[in-house]
Amino acid sequence: MASFPMNAGDGLYSYSKNSHLQKEIIDGVKEMVRDVIIRKLDIKTILSSSNTIHITELGCSVGPNTFSSMQHIVEALKDKYLYQDQLIDSSKSIPEFQIFFNDQVTNDFNTLFCLLPVDRSYYTSGVPGSFHGRLFPSRSIHFAHCSTSIHWLSKIPKELLDKNSPAWNKGLIDYVGASNVEIVNAYVAQFERDMEMFFNARAEEIVPGGMMVLVSPFLGYVRLLGFFWF
Repeated sequence: MASFPMNAGDGLYSYSKNSHLQKEIIDGVKEMVRDVIIRKLDIKTILSSSNTIHITELGCSVGPNTFSSMQHIVEALKDKYLYQDQLIDSSKSIPEFQIFFNDQVTNDFNTLFCLLPVDRSYYTSGVPGSFHGRLFPSRSIHFAHCSTSIHWLSKIPKELLDKNSPAWNKGLIDYVGASNVEIVNAYVAQFERDMEMFFNARAEEIVPGGMMVLVSPFLGYVRLLGFFWF
């Protein structure tokens, strides 16, 4: 799979300095993510054999947004652990948290880890590779999170590159405004293949009773933020 990461570094044109819209989306769903963790996650079950919660941030890119998401999720998981029975138990020891930051192999992990918050309450590691395939051992992840990344395709649909194909997309790099339905169908088919690979991989990696949250903007999100999440 080809690797096309976001702009590296921390300069004027870097993703780190030009991801305000993504931050708006992340901030817009924080309370929804917390709510679904508190209501749905059986944290005692997933911690029955370990006191460490394994979290993965899929498509972390570079910059502060990913750290904001992870800190909010860690705090929600802590609260869920303490109050699962709706009783405060001061004798409980808070579980430890290991976060696996994932993105493409050419992602700027050096800058990412240089920007790690000094007061973070979790351990970290980088996992380079496409999230359209397996990244972790079977039943090793308790919580998976992917924000504003799931819409990226693993590759350009081959039909768009074939001059003899009815989906030949001459002079364009996307299908916005495309009048040829074959172009749209080619993108849809590629997305379906990618999603099948993504969900099959996560089904192997996430422990029984674990959770995955997906956040993605819909068309027209500049005026109205829309999301799907599980």
